[in-house]
Amino acid sequence: MSPAPRRSFVLLAAAFAFVVLAVCALRTHATYLEYYGDGPPYYGRTTNMDKWESPMFDLALSNALGLSLIALAFYLALYAARRRAGSKG
Repeated sequence: MSPAPRRSFVLLAAAFAFVVLAVCALRTHATYLEYYGDGPPYYGRTTNMDKWESPMFDLALSNALGLSLIALAFYLALYAARRRAGSKG
């Protein structure tokens, strides 16, 4: 089998990783804006500080999920490439 299918799996995994990283970056930015806002802390923002929650759980969960999806995509791409290389000869 030619190296083109192996290369296409790796390129597909790289494209998937790029999309997942972009989604994680957008999610992180949206969470940051939601929790911290983009302006100075006026009276309306500081009145309910006793109900404020830390965004660390949301950020850690979304970024860990994204990184695990990227790792899984590259693992599957490398596994498929090695399997094809092993069955070749």
